[in-house]
Amino acid sequence: MSKAAFFHLYAGLDREGPGTADDVTWACDVAGVGSSARVADLGCGSGGDIAALLQAAPDGHVTAIDAHAPFVNRIRARFAGDKRVLAQVGSMADPGGPFDFIWCAGAAYFLGVTEALTAWRAALAPGATVAFSEPCWFTDAPCAAARRFWAAYPSISDETGIRTRVTAAGYEVLDTRRVARAGWDSYYRSLGARCAVLTAGADADLTVVIGQAETEIADFDAQWPDSGYLLTVVRPA
Repeated sequence: MSKAAFFHLYAGLDREGPGTADDVTWACDVAGVGSSARVADLGCGSGGDIAALLQAAPDGHVTAIDAHAPFVNRIRARFAGDKRVLAQVGSMADPGGPFDFIWCAGAAYFLGVTEALTAWRAALAPGATVAFSEPCWFTDAPCAAARRFWAAYPSISDETGIRTRVTAAGYEVLDTRRVARAGWDSYYRSLGARCAVLTAGADADLTVVIGQAETEIADFDAQWPDSGYLLTVVRPA
C-alpha cells in the first residue's frame, strides 16, 4: 500500500478513527481531569478530540503529538492563536511531560497496550491518569467477518485480555466502556464521502487505497457488534 495515497485519502477528514466528544467527556470525568490539567493527546491525527479535551480542561493545556507532520500542521492551523494547544511532530512513545492526563484514541496498539503504558509512566505527574481505546472482542465467539476484519491485528483480545495487559504494566483500571456504534458510523460516513470525492481522479495507488477503505467500511458493518473499541481509563497502581 502506498503511504502517500493512504495519507492523501485521510488528509480531508476531521478525525482518523471512530469516536465522539462524549467519549472524551466520559473518560475525563472518570479520570477526574481538572480544569487546569496538562493533557497529552498521543497519536492525535488531525486533532479531532482536542476541542473536547479543552472543554474538559478549559484553563489547561493540550500537547498534541503525531508522527505525521501534515496532521500536526493541520492542528496548528485549526487552533492558530490558541495558546492552550501545542501541536508537535514526535513519537508517542516518548511524549515528554509531565502530564496530568494522557488521551490516546485508537493508537496505543501501534506500541502495544503494556508497552505504551510502560513508556508513558515517566511522562505522568503524580496522580495522573490515562485513557485509551483498543480493539476488543465483544463476544466469546467472534464471527468469521469479525476475524477477517481484525486479521492484521492478531493481538486483539476481549476485555479481560486488555485488563491483563494493563495490569502487566503496573496500572489499575478505573472504568471501561465501548465506543458506541454512532462513533463508528460518523467516522465511516466521512471516510466513505471522502472516497467518493476522490474516486474519479484517482491514480492506481489511490484507487487501491480507496478500495481498501470501502472494503473496511463494508466489513465492519457485516461483523458488528462482535467487535469494536473498548475505551479504558487507568492509573498507575
